[in-house]
Amino acid sequence: MEWIVQLPILLFSVMIHEIAHGLMALRHGDDTAKRAGRFTLNPVPHIDPFGTVFLPLLCVISQLPLMGWARPVPVNPSRLGGSRRWPMFQVALVGPVSNLALSLAAALLFRSVASMPGFFPQYQKTLLNALFFAVSINLFLAYFNLIPIHPLDGGNLLSSLLSPRLRTGYERHRPYGFLIIMGLALLGFMGPIILGPARWTLRLLESAGLIW
Repeated sequence: MEWIVQLPILLFSVMIHEIAHGLMALRHGDDTAKRAGRFTLNPVPHIDPFGTVFLPLLCVISQLPLMGWARPVPVNPSRLGGSRRWPMFQVALVGPVSNLALSLAAALLFRSVASMPGFFPQYQKTLLNALFFAVSINLFLAYFNLIPIHPLDGGNLLSSLLSPRLRTGYERHRPYGFLIIMGLALLGFMGPIILGPARWTLRLLESAGLIW
């Protein structure tokens, strides 16, 4: 029954991720996400049928680690100021950065709760488990989204850094990005790509005394 606690944490994490994209786009002049009503913690506008409903449900039924995503916020690159490349880079980067920030915040809370006297040991244990999940899931979300394949944030990050000629060739994979991601997952490549950096960061937090 851990999913009862984990699901709201996952939902909150992916909503913050998408809101961060929208806020950065707004900072650069694109209010598309704001006009679409996406600057809210109401989960309804953020629900993606597959990533927010089907995939988490499949994880629960299959007893797999809980994963998912929210509906991407709309961003209009033509409304971004400057050369578009740098603003789009920032818009893409802020999503994973928001998850890393949430992970650090959860680790700090973990340390604080663990340091409290155990007046209610079972409640404290449940809360620590929830906070550890928050640390872990936000690391997974951050590193997953940094994979340089569209439609992930990493795709837009790399695209923003490439020259126009290279970008044209790179963008050709966009219609097949989801199939590429699924193929990497089925071939077993996705785990090391995400778990390697996530485990390294967890060890770093452990060495800092924030989690254990």
